Amino acid sequence: MHWSMSTLPLPQYVELGVQSLSGLLWTLLLLFLWHCYRIGSDLPLPGTGKLKSSSRRSMMSRSGICIGTKCNARSKLFRSDQISSFISMETVKDKEQGHSYLAPVLSHALFPAQASAEAKKLYTALQEYAKRYSWVGMGRIHKGLREQVRLNDLSTIQRPHLFFLPDVPSVPFFPRDAHRHDIEVLEANYHLILAEFQAVYQRGIDSKSGWTFVGPKGQALFSLYSAGVCVAGNCRSCPCTYRTLLTLRTFINSNSLGSAGFWLLGPGATLGSSYGPTNTRLRCHLGLQIPPLCELVVGGEPQCWSEGHCLLVDDSFLHTVSHKGSPESGPRVILSVDLWHPNVAAAERQAMDFMFTPDL
Repeated sequence: MHWSMSTLPLPQYVELGVQSLSGLLWTLLLLFLWHCYRIGSDLPLPGTGKLKSSSRRSMMSRSGICIGTKCNARSKLFRSDQISSFISMETVKDKEQGHSYLAPVLSHALFPAQASAEAKKLYTALQEYAKRYSWVGMGRIHKGLREQVRLNDLSTIQRPHLFFLPDVPSVPFFPRDAHRHDIEVLEANYHLILAEFQAVYQRGIDSKSGWTFVGPKGQALFSLYSAGVCVAGNCRSCPCTYRTLLTLRTFINSNSLGSAGFWLLGPGATLGSSYGPTNTRLRCHLGLQIPPLCELVVGGEPQCWSEGHCLLVDDSFLHTVSHKGSPESGPRVILSVDLWHPNVAAAERQAMDFMFTPDL
């Protein structure tokens, strides 16, 4: 005879207890199944380490449902196909615009035949740097070298004659915050720097004293660093200024784009319109001796120096310097220091140090 719970004459409270026990068992079963699912979804894939369930579900939604090593192989294939597709799309897109960031790695495109000898020399140096280190971070430099032949097509306001780094924000004058630390260091040592200039100025302005005459009459330069090379004799004459330069974080002292020194401009002299060699640097002018009627015009914007304070200038813009004061007013004197443009990355700075190695 078949017996069932319904045939037993159980009291009402016993029947309620049996129903509660059945519900509890179903709840525990569901919890166990959910726990097994979580453990299975968090198992590490072969050779990839632990993969979170959310990441795995995202991968499965993209590449289809798969299990075990087949899933791993298929996901790797998907990732490689996706990266290759992305690179090809980016390369095609750039080539349509006349340039390619990834050309050094993915193609053997020839350097423009009409490029100047200097541009070809720099490109060769960039290739040598990439062989020794890496192409990583060299996209803008590579693009700039390939487009150097089109520099003449740039606006007449900004036209560096040696190297133009693309996609760098440029304005004629930069705010102090762009290089606050270095500016504060220079301004804090203003009196020491001024005293050392006066000492070398009183010895006389001639080549034997370390001075170089440049440009129009009345313009002279006392170099501390010239094209990335320390002028040892002049630095020994100005030890405090030399030590101050070494404490600057962004001073360009390892390649031929960087210089530092005292610039002197006599009354009545004007430095005609010219362009700097590159937009990868800013020139920091510390005013030491500023007579009236001295003016600096960069990119059509006029500015005046102030004694003891710094100006940050992008000299790749068309610029003019003039001193229209009387002969009795004396020369205009600044300490000029070349600093890296704040938007030039560390990897790019290292590469340019290699490319623009000073001629010793």
